[in-house]
Amino acid sequence: MAKQISDLKLGILGGGQLGRMLIQEAINYNLTTLILDPDTDAPCKHIANYFECGSITDFDTVYNFGKKADIITIEIEKVNIEALEQLEKEGKHVYPQSRVIRLIQDKGVQKQFFKENDIPTAPFQLVNSKAEMLNSNIPFPYMLKQRKDGYDGKGVMKINHAADVENAFEGPCLIEELVDFEKEIAVIVARNPNGDVKTFPLVEMEFNAEANLVEFLISPSTYPDAIQERAEVIAKNIASSLNITGLLAVEMFITRDGNILVNELAPRPHNSGHHTIEGNYVSQFEQHLRAIFNLPLGDTRAINNAVMINLLGEKNHNGVAKYHGLEKIMAIDGVYVHLYGKKYTKPFRKMGHITVVDQNRESAIEKANYIKNTLKVIS
Repeated sequence: MAKQISDLKLGILGGGQLGRMLIQEAINYNLTTLILDPDTDAPCKHIANYFECGSITDFDTVYNFGKKADIITIEIEKVNIEALEQLEKEGKHVYPQSRVIRLIQDKGVQKQFFKENDIPTAPFQLVNSKAEMLNSNIPFPYMLKQRKDGYDGKGVMKINHAADVENAFEGPCLIEELVDFEKEIAVIVARNPNGDVKTFPLVEMEFNAEANLVEFLISPSTYPDAIQERAEVIAKNIASSLNITGLLAVEMFITRDGNILVNELAPRPHNSGHHTIEGNYVSQFEQHLRAIFNLPLGDTRAINNAVMINLLGEKNHNGVAKYHGLEKIMAIDGVYVHLYGKKYTKPFRKMGHITVVDQNRESAIEKANYIKNTLKVIS
């Protein structure tokens, strides 16, 4: 691009916590940021240069917003693709590209992409009715996923036996063989228009079974180098096959017999990369900006052991958020607090995250467990 980065306007579809952390990084580059979000109290509202309250799924709203920006990016996949396609036709840079977002919006298309490109993934079948679920080739128990609009554990359910099908999701879904996995892992890969590609080191994830959300994230991994390298190669291959510009989070399973299976993709900064703000030489948010502005990609190496804890709203609490135990955890060395600017809490809502950085991995995990039990978001 002939223009300097500080002369350009970055339009972001979505004004949640990912957009907020992207803006916090964009400020260091003197970037002008424009946000479109349907929530009048979106976390980005007070830190963006321009904030527009409007639908990110409406053609006209997205199209007219996009015309104000030089580069358009997303912080959530549920956006109006047709508007982005039109903007691309008119010469706007949309990263990730609209065709990538379209593919990833539909988990069924995403799985077919894996199959066609020899990307290892669990056996699956596309279904459109409960009758098809009952007569599938996938044995019970299996995982049922809505093809569109699922996020943060929503749109996913386990079907243990035929009787469960009665309460299953309606509409287009996919069913997936239940994976006997040892650990969920993720690799974030960045790619710029020049074709430069860099991966962040593999991270391990611990899930909250009730909320089906990441509870802990541990970096770097202690898996053997051969496994880590294999996961990074898979992530790079997917980024190259998609020809994506920007960041791509690749969520995977390590099975008990040592195989790696790809679960899902997210074409944007991701929960599995929040620790990089303090734990790595370049953060995922800065790397996304470097990628979409076609700048040299940053050094992704881990500086230290880092554990990230998602700060979720407590059960049975709905209302104005209060952070109980904040002073106690801030008294601990190596603790970094990130609150997302959300006024209201509700059960399992992502309200912030805490990163613990420590030279000793076990010490970092110990501190993270203390934080999990001490810091509570209540109303």
